[in-house]
Amino acid sequence: MAKRLTSPNEEFRAMQEYRGAYTDLRDLVRLRYAAREMADLTGNKTSNPLAGLLSSNFRGRGIDFAEVRVYQPGDDVRTIDWRVTARTQVAHTKVFQEEKERPVLILVDQSASMYFGSQVTFKSVLAARTAAIIAWSALERGDRVGGLVFSEKGHREIRPRRNKHAVLRLLNELHDFNHALKKESATESAAYNDNYFTEAISNVRRVTKHGSVIFIISDFTNFSEESRIHLQPLARHSDVIGIHISDSLEQHLPTPDLYSITNGAERTRINTASGKTRDAYERGFQQQIAAIQEEFMRVKAPLLMLQTHQPILAGLNRQASFAAKV
Repeated sequence: MAKRLTSPNEEFRAMQEYRGAYTDLRDLVRLRYAAREMADLTGNKTSNPLAGLLSSNFRGRGIDFAEVRVYQPGDDVRTIDWRVTARTQVAHTKVFQEEKERPVLILVDQSASMYFGSQVTFKSVLAARTAAIIAWSALERGDRVGGLVFSEKGHREIRPRRNKHAVLRLLNELHDFNHALKKESATESAAYNDNYFTEAISNVRRVTKHGSVIFIISDFTNFSEESRIHLQPLARHSDVIGIHISDSLEQHLPTPDLYSITNGAERTRINTASGKTRDAYERGFQQQIAAIQEEFMRVKAPLLMLQTHQPILAGLNRQASFAAKV
């Protein structure tokens, strides 16, 4: 029988120790304790490490009417309530307050390219667990949480709601998509939609309200020119944060030797002793990263990096603090 975890600290340690090629639904639910740790860091604007990553707190209709009061020197004349002023013969102004909640949408890639990992866990699992922490953290802050889980086979959309059921539904969809990866081969994946990333961005544009916060968690392998076209207007009206998921083996080849590799359908061999091969491999990864970073810089959105062997919170918080100072 598995040991019952009874405190947030124990849950947090369990989160750090999680390993595997597939998600565990209980683990995704337990991450609410880790999210509380993150909520302490992001609970207010002054201590929020992600605050500096967002170009504005509220966009569009991001304020609510609060009251009417007597006009005071320095008030914006555009907010004067002329009806009350005419009735009382004393200048009155409308007072507005910022909305206390924002829709938070989390896009999570569970495509075949995410079904890979050489250390600790797979990219698909890291993406799912990162999404779970963000979802629980947003709910803890009182935001409405929703998302979109996508792969070559299609997508599932969860409309933002400010309740635990919305988060649990997102986690269930993540779990289902993640476990579907082991049921298909590379040749089967090739038969599905090869423009899935663009369609996911397009669908989010359709349902997103202005002023939302949108997290995109992916390895961005399928990011294309069409994706860029949809990303620009999305970032214009909402705050977009990208989280790039990768594995160290994608950045550097293993120690020099002759390796047999497969994509599930075909098998080949690669000689990592070749200096030219190693250089070309590393250069290709860096070029891919640079291209994605350029696109996010173009729309003034941050792009954070996570690798499969890294603790999620430590990786996100460290980069968020750094990006906020830039």
